[in-house]
Amino acid sequence: MTAPRVALPRAPAALLGRFAAHASPSMRPCQHMFRQFSQTQPWSTMQEKVQTTPSYQPYPLNTRSPTQPRNEPIPEKSIASTIPEVHETRPPAQQPQTQVSPKTAPSVTTVGAAAIPEQEAQKKTESAQPPKRKLRPRKAAIKLTPSAVARLRQLMDQPEPKLIKVGVRNRGCSGLAYHLDYVDRPGPFDEEVEQDGVKVLIDSKALFSIIGSEMDWIENKLSQRFHFSNPNIKEECGCGESFMV
Repeated sequence: MTAPRVALPRAPAALLGRFAAHASPSMRPCQHMFRQFSQTQPWSTMQEKVQTTPSYQPYPLNTRSPTQPRNEPIPEKSIASTIPEVHETRPPAQQPQTQVSPKTAPSVTTVGAAAIPEQEAQKKTESAQPPKRKLRPRKAAIKLTPSAVARLRQLMDQPEPKLIKVGVRNRGCSGLAYHLDYVDRPGPFDEEVEQDGVKVLIDSKALFSIIGSEMDWIENKLSQRFHFSNPNIKEECGCGESFMV
């Protein structure tokens, strides 16, 4: 079965025309919705431009003029010239150049790349040389008394003359004792003392203990011996055989 159809009354033509007049402005399309085809850019062309543009673009280096040597005079138009004041268009005043006569001009000697006056160069060479050391007469290691000189001369006047060598040995209560020995020739490091034509040798190992001493010859009824007066002794044995420095 079909539904019954209902016939509606027709609207008047004037009402439909008025509805169409009110609805026409709202149904107009937007002007910004449509653009011309020439204004659009495809995505592929923009991507190609990004890929083809290199990330590094070379540029020329700034070329600089060669530096001026130090010994050359400074030009007038240099950084050393005076700076003009603000809003001043006039160039800076040039300094008057003094003419130096050849008689008063100091002589200049060129050393390498720098120019130095001759007087200053002589002073530098004199100061560079080390001062000469003055040679002073050195004191003898030991001093001989007249009696010791006489006794040593008697020993050297024998048919077979020999030299007396003075040394020290580790002996006695205090630790060191004098030791005399006859030798034919001095050793490589022995100290040789000559006084009044008489020579005495000092052992290099005993030089520190004997230096500054006085050698004397003592002769009595009980003994004959050489006696030493040593200012370096701090302690001495009661019998006088050994000492300590």
